[in-house]
Amino acid sequence: MALDVLGYIYAATVAAGGVMGYVKAGSIPSLGAGLAFGAILGVGAHFNSQNPPKPLLQFGTSLVLAGIMGSRWSKSGKMMPAGLICVLSCAALIRNVFVYNKYLPIPGRQ
Repeated sequence: MALDVLGYIYAATVAAGGVMGYVKAGSIPSLGAGLAFGAILGVGAHFNSQNPPKPLLQFGTSLVLAGIMGSRWSKSGKMMPAGLICVLSCAALIRNVFVYNKYLPIPGRQ
């Protein structure tokens, strides 16, 4: 399987968002969450790059991020950073479903 470049870019974007939150607002929780989620997504991109790919970690992490940031986006109405991460996470979810569909553990499938 080819290297999951988009997965690594997504992971780096999430981590960079946490660093930017710390630099701009001094938010240590933003730094911690951004680096933690970025690292988990990076491991997920590594798993997607294996043969056969294992997309469940990146899929689950993207689902959690989409939910958390979607909730924050709906409360604040601000596109940055919550809206951007929500949109990127939803795009990552859709990509995982289309690209790695046959590797996802779907109940009832053999």
